[in-house]
Amino acid sequence: MNNNIAGMIDHTLLKADATKNQIEKLCEEAREYQFASVCVNPTWVAAAYKLLQNSNVKVCTVIGFPLGATTTETKEFEARDAIEKGAQEVDMVINIGALKDGNDELVEKDIRAVVDAARGRALSKVIIETSLLNEEEKVKACQLAVKAGADYVKTSTGFSTGGATIEDIALMRKTVGPNIGVKASGGVRNTEDTEKMIEAGATRIGASAGVAIVKGMQGDTDY
Repeated sequence: MNNNIAGMIDHTLLKADATKNQIEKLCEEAREYQFASVCVNPTWVAAAYKLLQNSNVKVCTVIGFPLGATTTETKEFEARDAIEKGAQEVDMVINIGALKDGNDELVEKDIRAVVDAARGRALSKVIIETSLLNEEEKVKACQLAVKAGADYVKTSTGFSTGGATIEDIALMRKTVGPNIGVKASGGVRNTEDTEKMIEAGATRIGASAGVAIVKGMQGDTDY
């Protein structure tokens, strides 16, 4: 197993019914296993930031989640607000309908607003929701993310019709080149899946099964 696999995992809890105790456990596990970050909904950013002070674990949150259908202005505000509360990484969902309509200008503007809000303060990751896109749309989404200055492209929210696949990771890596991060998320549940994603070009893994992955066990969660 990749010795630094824990350092590539965003330890994730994005369920609507997540409780304070569960967020505390998530942060404790992230400290113990030295995950790259915890990925939580914006309402938990301040709490997670406090819990993870004096550690190397970052606080990641989601913007326009999970549908991507909020306005550009809303996404920009949400990103700025989350960063002010302690988020060091922001994973934003693209305007999927606009992409499918061929409205590249809106998609790029949407991404750029969040990238600009995060610039110099937080990493920006762009969730393209691969399960809803054809190959041409996946390529276009990645190209627009790169054009807008994003740090990463990411497969999925984990809340749509499917998650990360080896084929999508390889396509995304080929499209963005070597200098942009690629995050595999949605359905990554065990060490074998994780290693295959990394081999295909993933540099970050979003998973709620982070502990199972580093222990070589099978996780039972969807994200």
